[in-house]
Amino acid sequence: MMYDQTRAQQPAGQTRGPAARRTAGPEPLLPSAERDKILLQLRHALNTFADTPREALEEAEGAYDEATAQLVNALTERRRLLRAGWDEQDPDAQSEELRHALRQYREITQRLLQL
Repeated sequence: MMYDQTRAQQPAGQTRGPAARRTAGPEPLLPSAERDKILLQLRHALNTFADTPREALEEAEGAYDEATAQLVNALTERRRLLRAGWDEQDPDAQSEELRHALRQYREITQRLLQL
């Protein structure tokens, strides 16, 4: 990815080059605060089901809707950053930069297929 505008907007924990390949695992698609909020809502729904089943189901549905909306937004932003990293480069860009982008596309797509 280009340093000027795109790198400054790169998600936390996402780096280029050899350091990116040595990370322990893929970074979460959603920020931890968002995940925690959704999980708290889902836990509340599970804990209140016995007393108010319909309300619990509506709350669980809300958690589902929030999770899917956040995921779509995160994936859209990730795609925008990836594309900006290779689309704005010189056509004779180094193949290593292009390989890195391809690896990121592969990793994200494989994670989606395993959901």
